[in-house]
Amino acid sequence: MKKFISILKIFKNKYLIALVFFVVWMFFFDPKDWQQSYSRIQKLNNLQESEQKLTQQITETQNELNLLQTSAETIEKYAREKYLMKKDNEDLFIVKSR
Repeated sequence: MKKFISILKIFKNKYLIALVFFVVWMFFFDPKDWQQSYSRIQKLNNLQESEQKLTQQITETQNELNLLQTSAETIEKYAREKYLMKKDNEDLFIVKSR
């Protein structure tokens, strides 16, 4: 019984009640609660990774374009590989890997 009374005295403390209410409010009901903050951080990380991949892809494409603009051999190689073009007197064999 004494333990029960001492627990009641603790819960009658207005500062403790205010603190508990504040913590519950901040964790679950606030518009900037911890779940949304975590999801926004994850989304930001995903977008940054995507930006890095796209930047790398842009750089590779620009290098390829530069090669295509400067070299006739590169144009021929590109046409053969990408569009499966061939010369009139050649046979073309396509080997697909699994």
